[in-house]
Amino acid sequence: MPSHPFVVSPVPSAKENRCPTPAPLRTALTRAGSACVALVLGGAVAGCAVGPDYSGPPRLDLPSQWSAKSASRRQTGTLDRWWLRLRDPLLNRLIEQAVEANPDVAKAKAVVREARATVQQTSAGLFPSVSGTASVTDNKASAGSSSVLVDSAPYTLHQGSFDSSWELDLFGGTQRSIEASVRGAQSAEEDLRDSLVTLIGDVAAYYVEARGYQARIALAQRTSVSQRDTEKLTRSKYDAGSGNAVDLAKATAQAASTEANVPTYQAALAGDIHRLGILLGRPPDGVASLMARTAPVPAPRMPLPTGLPADLLMSRPDVSSAERKLAQATAKIGAAEADRYPAVSLTGSVGTSALRAGDLAKYSSVSWSVGPSVTVPVFDAGKRLATVRIAEAQRDQAFATFHSTLLTALEDVENALVSLSQERVRAAKLTEAAKNYREAARLSRSLFETGSASFIDVLDAERSLYSAEDSLIQSKVSAARDYIALAKALGGGWTDPVDVSTPIIVDTNTGPHLREALK
Repeated sequence: MPSHPFVVSPVPSAKENRCPTPAPLRTALTRAGSACVALVLGGAVAGCAVGPDYSGPPRLDLPSQWSAKSASRRQTGTLDRWWLRLRDPLLNRLIEQAVEANPDVAKAKAVVREARATVQQTSAGLFPSVSGTASVTDNKASAGSSSVLVDSAPYTLHQGSFDSSWELDLFGGTQRSIEASVRGAQSAEEDLRDSLVTLIGDVAAYYVEARGYQARIALAQRTSVSQRDTEKLTRSKYDAGSGNAVDLAKATAQAASTEANVPTYQAALAGDIHRLGILLGRPPDGVASLMARTAPVPAPRMPLPTGLPADLLMSRPDVSSAERKLAQATAKIGAAEADRYPAVSLTGSVGTSALRAGDLAKYSSVSWSVGPSVTVPVFDAGKRLATVRIAEAQRDQAFATFHSTLLTALEDVENALVSLSQERVRAAKLTEAAKNYREAARLSRSLFETGSASFIDVLDAERSLYSAEDSLIQSKVSAARDYIALAKALGGGWTDPVDVSTPIIVDTNTGPHLREALK
């Protein structure tokens, strides 16, 4: 059976009157205004609302401190502009330009504008709506019996009217909807902050990788030059009869093998530079000229303030956004619940008509009506109750998402802390290994020149030195990336105000105009 709301319209408050002057109209409007004020004040005093009240972020069982030993002592300070700790002026410039021009950030700004406009749109439900109409018609009537028709003189009728309606928010349904839209706007703002955290981290990570590949290219080129020198020395010995063809072939092969790494690193470097260009909202080669001059891999010296695990509720924008979505879903339950209660509306209309336009405000025929109406849901086969159950299930989904996001944030921080700590230990060992391999290569080459060492010793020492130095560069890149990952995991990002009011596309000539041909 289809369900229809049962509408109750009390008659005594609704009146109609036709009068030659507007004086009764003013009296009627005064009475209607008094009734409206009484009803609104009654609703305001009651402060009635249905549905659950959101009392803040859920209390979850969080660890009291980070498990990593490197974070056993709480570091003081803030994460504001953490990338300045990398001490690279070009990286600072790239990040600032990316914040201004990145398409994903621009999209997030537009989402914030949409959410704020939704708040304004929803808030309009608390106010009455008024519409006006006007018309001018030419009229002529005929009257008479079947044999005689009498035509009246034609006349022009001018009419104007105003209609208004106002649904009173007696059970807080509109307030709950506004509450949901406000929390949705807050979630959008956190999503914008999260996009900035991700963007800054990505720019820094790709920049560090690019500097790492530049360092590996330079190392491979230096090493190949040294290995070609060893090849020349071996060839000289071979030509003098003190060497053999096997040693010469191995020397040539080792130099060629090292040189073969350069194209691979250059391709990877180009990919990182192209990605940086895209992140800055430019073509892929948009930052190639800026990256042409090599620079060292950024090496941070200052530790990041890790805080406590509970701080992630405020510092991580993705966690804050998920929490705001949970609050939004909670408010939507109240909006759905309010729809199960009676709705009270105030409606009114004023109409006037006259034979001349100038008489509409003077000697016109005025009609008016005003009065409340009550809509009571009598039977809907459980539709409204099902809507509430849907909202409750969506609230549970939002809670599960919030819980999962928080756990992931904890995992990100723990992983970054361990990776950064262990990579620093690894870098120290690789530094020691590279230093000793460098000395071994020097000694073996010197002994080979005097005939006191075999060529195998020289090849092994040079190969080991190259491998150790290349691994050391990769370790420096990994340490910097782990540092960046920790900053992202802790929610560090852009802290300056972000202008979201300027649209991406500014429309022009939006008033009435002739349409152009479709393109």
